[in-house]
Amino acid sequence: MSDPGGSVAAVITVDDVRRFACTLPRSSEHLIRDRVKFRVGQIVYVAFSRDETQMGFGFPKEERAALVAAEPDKFLMPRESDLRFHWVEARTAALDVAEMRELVLEAWRMCVPQKVRREQELAARPHP
Repeated sequence: MSDPGGSVAAVITVDDVRRFACTLPRSSEHLIRDRVKFRVGQIVYVAFSRDETQMGFGFPKEERAALVAAEPDKFLMPRESDLRFHWVEARTAALDVAEMRELVLEAWRMCVPQKVRREQELAARPHP
């Protein structure tokens, strides 16, 4: 990806996600079968492939086909065994930090209790 100035955007990393995820209430990081995963309780909302070239994240099942169709170079369907879950995959090389934050935040919101989500939204609002 390039910006108007012609420089190439940095590839997002697990460290980028880690820095952001640690700011989200009830979020925890786990290493499961050599894969970094971020959870709320027992619910995984972000997971990386072993080589960290793909980031899976919680996403509404009914919207993922449209997301993948709109940007097939960036997003892909989960493997067949994961189609039953609210999940989609992204190529980390195709994401910038701002987009990663948006995707991670929305995935976190899908699995955190509503009260916690509302508290986080209030805290994130700019104060006059």
